[in-house]
Amino acid sequence: MKKWYGGVVIASLFTLLLLRYGLMKNPIGDSYLTSPVPTNASNPLEWQRTAAPAAVQNPGNASQVISIDTIAAGLFSQRNISKEEQQSLHTWNLLKHLINRSRGLANGVEAIKEAGSAWNNLMVSVEEEKLGYTNESSARRAKEKQCPHFINKMNATDLNSTSFKLQVPCGLTQGSSITIIGIPDGLLGNFRIDLTGEPLPGEPDPPIILHYNVRLLGDKITENPVIVQNTWTLAHDWGDEERCPSPSPEKIMKVDELDQCNKLVGKDYKRLSTASMLLNNSRMSPKAQEGSKTRRYFPFKQGHLFVATIRVGSEGIQTTVDGKHITSFAYRETLEPWLVNEVKISGDLKLISHTTDLEALRSSPLSFHKPVDLFIGVFSTANNFKRRMAVRRTWMQYAAVRSGAAAVRFFVGLHKNQIVNGELWNEARTYGDIQLMPFVDYYSLITWKTLAICIFGTEVVSAKFVMKTDDDAFVRVDEVMTSLNRINVSSGLLYGLINSESRPHRNTDSKWFISPQEWPEETYPPWAHGPGYVVSHDIAKAVYKRYKEGQLKMFKLEDVAMGIWIADMKKEGLEVRYEQEERVHNEGCKDGYVVAHYQSPREMLCLWQKLQEGNTARCCGD
Repeated sequence: MKKWYGGVVIASLFTLLLLRYGLMKNPIGDSYLTSPVPTNASNPLEWQRTAAPAAVQNPGNASQVISIDTIAAGLFSQRNISKEEQQSLHTWNLLKHLINRSRGLANGVEAIKEAGSAWNNLMVSVEEEKLGYTNESSARRAKEKQCPHFINKMNATDLNSTSFKLQVPCGLTQGSSITIIGIPDGLLGNFRIDLTGEPLPGEPDPPIILHYNVRLLGDKITENPVIVQNTWTLAHDWGDEERCPSPSPEKIMKVDELDQCNKLVGKDYKRLSTASMLLNNSRMSPKAQEGSKTRRYFPFKQGHLFVATIRVGSEGIQTTVDGKHITSFAYRETLEPWLVNEVKISGDLKLISHTTDLEALRSSPLSFHKPVDLFIGVFSTANNFKRRMAVRRTWMQYAAVRSGAAAVRFFVGLHKNQIVNGELWNEARTYGDIQLMPFVDYYSLITWKTLAICIFGTEVVSAKFVMKTDDDAFVRVDEVMTSLNRINVSSGLLYGLINSESRPHRNTDSKWFISPQEWPEETYPPWAHGPGYVVSHDIAKAVYKRYKEGQLKMFKLEDVAMGIWIADMKKEGLEVRYEQEERVHNEGCKDGYVVAHYQSPREMLCLWQKLQEGNTARCCGD
């Protein structure tokens, strides 16, 4: 009986395997593709339009590699996307050989198969969006989806002489800001700024994501000037208001490391110029004596021009007036900034100008083979939006990056979740600094991103040096470029925290376990730790060349892989310079750092602030 039962099980398993093989041979019918769509050899940034690919004539001879190619072929077929959207796919069509070599790393087959499905679903969604396949009219949807990066007063609607509305069709994203220039006037000088969402079905009034109310003559609680911040929904009415100056200064919290209310607001101070202080009191003019009287500090004053900026942070909304931080307001549940549909300004205010501006965080498009001194590729995953925003707001603001001497791009694989991919696609269109990968992210495949960085740094732009880092690493771009100039080596360079005596982890419980089959030798060749290393152009170029020729060993530890590739080049005659940089910290931060790893978004902002305040590389911590 046991033998008969065992035979049935074996026969059943064999049948399932046959069925699985049959499905793999012909997963999408007779019209599946045999090879990826070719690219334009003269300019790899442009997609080549081709006729529909032919079907496999003899599917009976198809192997599993062909099956992978079949499922993933849609990754490289022509899509109806704009040139601006193609900016996120510069390395995409140059990675097509991964399909034939996907067995070199664990999860490679799964990653490409899953990417084929994810990419197709994303493109269907994008195409439907463009065609306006909704219950609403196509014209209305097209209007709503125009997401400008800069809106000025010319887009505003004058409700009356003291009230304006500014449409924000795509919400406010982290890092965006609204700048208002005006003069409080009228009888009271009180004015309001409301960030409102779209009206909800069945509700007469839209929710207010932020109510910013400036009361120059005080209110029922105080006779002194005060700023009141709050939110409003029909269901919960007004929330708990936050006042500045606060009636309980000891309870002031921090939002994005900034006080809810600047402690100077409402404090006494003397308006006395330095020149006046040098004079004898008896010689001071009546006007100067009047100016020396004690006053309460308040950022707005009737009849005086102000420049106020409302900025969207990771934890809340901050407001600065004339360059000084005044208030912070933490987001409240279901009232996030991306829901903002309109900015309304009203009250006793003469409005001079108001704008919303994302350009400071948006990367400039790059020309094909544009020469740059340094290209920096950043490893990131689809869900790490906050980390990418922290990078955009901090070390991507270095002058070298803003001027184009250095370029930065995030390398992000697709996600299994369609909603996440949709958000990633919109982020890529908004900021122009994401390179999408034609595979789903797995830790074992990060070496493919290293390859993509080398491709971008040599085939898309022509960089003297190519750097790899992570989205939780803070990079002092100025110091990296200064060090490269000091080293003055243009070829054969590996710069970073060099490890020359490391051994493979043979413990199967280790995240970095390497079997003898993967690396039989007892030690690795010299390699540089992943949070921040730089290679010269010739090394990056050789990596891409070996990949195209099928001679690049795919090793799952990407930083060690680069060391292995360089060692192979050295054996073939390349003169290699290993430049040790002890200021690259692969586990945390130390004062004087060039690269600090494992930094949270809040710590990144703190590091940048310290650099701006004192121009010193001081760490942040508890």
